[in-house]
Amino acid sequence: MPREDGKRNFVLIEDDGKETSVFSGRYPRQAALKAARRLHPAPSRDEVDGKATLRLRERGTDRVHIYEGWAWTESKSDDDPEWMGNSVTRANVSKQGIEHLDE
Repeated sequence: MPREDGKRNFVLIEDDGKETSVFSGRYPRQAALKAARRLHPAPSRDEVDGKATLRLRERGTDRVHIYEGWAWTESKSDDDPEWMGNSVTRANVSKQGIEHLDE
């Protein structure tokens, strides 16, 4: 169920089936991007070696959104705030599909 501000909660499902972290966003992709930024980042966008499968269950439903995600670090741009460090972690995701849980 969406909140009053339109955001929904998505729970990250680990490989062993445990539900660990909760990410919120208006769309599943927004939550997947937040989850992908927690992955081990590659040194640059060109050197991304591994992609991880992210499974996000939408709370209150039986839908599991499946994404392939990867992250990398890059130096801070001029538009980034002063309080940020010299490098930032960026991420990208690609939707693989939706599964429905059998309960």
